[in-house]
Amino acid sequence: MKLFLNFLGCAWALLASPVIAAGAAEFPTRAVRFIVPYTPGAINDFIARLTAQKLTDAWGKQVVVDNRPGGGTLIGTDLVAKSNPDGHTLLLVPTAFAINVSLYPKLPYDSVRDFAPVTQIGSAPYLMVCAPQLPVKNIKELVALARAKPGSLSYASTGSGGSAHLMGELLKVSTGIEMQHIPYKGLAPGITDVMSGQVSCTFGTLVAVGGQVKAGRLRAIALTGNVRSRTAPDVPTIAEAGYADYHATGWWGVVVPSATPKPIVAKLHTDVVRLLALPDVRERLEGQGVEIAATTPAQFEKFIRDEIVRWGKAVKVSGAKPD
Repeated sequence: MKLFLNFLGCAWALLASPVIAAGAAEFPTRAVRFIVPYTPGAINDFIARLTAQKLTDAWGKQVVVDNRPGGGTLIGTDLVAKSNPDGHTLLLVPTAFAINVSLYPKLPYDSVRDFAPVTQIGSAPYLMVCAPQLPVKNIKELVALARAKPGSLSYASTGSGGSAHLMGELLKVSTGIEMQHIPYKGLAPGITDVMSGQVSCTFGTLVAVGGQVKAGRLRAIALTGNVRSRTAPDVPTIAEAGYADYHATGWWGVVVPSATPKPIVAKLHTDVVRLLALPDVRERLEGQGVEIAATTPAQFEKFIRDEIVRWGKAVKVSGAKPD
């Protein structure tokens, strides 16, 4: 009986695979939801809407951006984890997708087991910016000042456990300095206090803080990525200053529920990577400081696993708790 059941299972797989492949060729058959676990606006929403528009053009089926903020991205992410795995519900995953594994004691989903990676769209380093009145012009001078005046420096973030908070904690570990963390509800008030000199520095995307740097209201002293940015080629990385183990970037990608048929995942990958190669898409993303990745599903899966480990160390060292 067991052999007979195994035979039936194999026969069904052989019969079903062409059906799945045919379904992938016809995909999508209706409107697609692209879940963004943030409120409208800012770079997460920009990337999702640009991607959705280009997929709509390619497929002739509407791709609707559905903003589901809350719970530090947990609400929107959990919605996709439990959605129908037919490829018609996509999730934009940001850096927080990897951070949350260590930040939250218990997630309502498994970040690796419950999702199938499609592709990493791209990544962007953050600029470390300081108050113009702070007597430092680069990261080495900041480290020297922190050591000369212990406890005198502070840095702003958008909240406990966020990217900027953990980038500051990684810097403290890499350089051996002390800096006081000052959390804010959003980037704008933190930037305002850095410009006024109430807080020493902060971390922000090139788009978020670049304008203030050009206007002279903030001073850029380093990039958090491991290579210089084409958007700010004159700003050195923290690693260049001799802290080779320092590397932290914001990033974005697309995932679907893990049970989504592989032919559909493959089609999604092909179509998203194709749109990322379009000149106008590249120009618009690079204009936001995003370095396009367009990785394979396997590469993106490895990247996510590595990021979970990287940010897990930062969460542990910082003792960060979700707001």
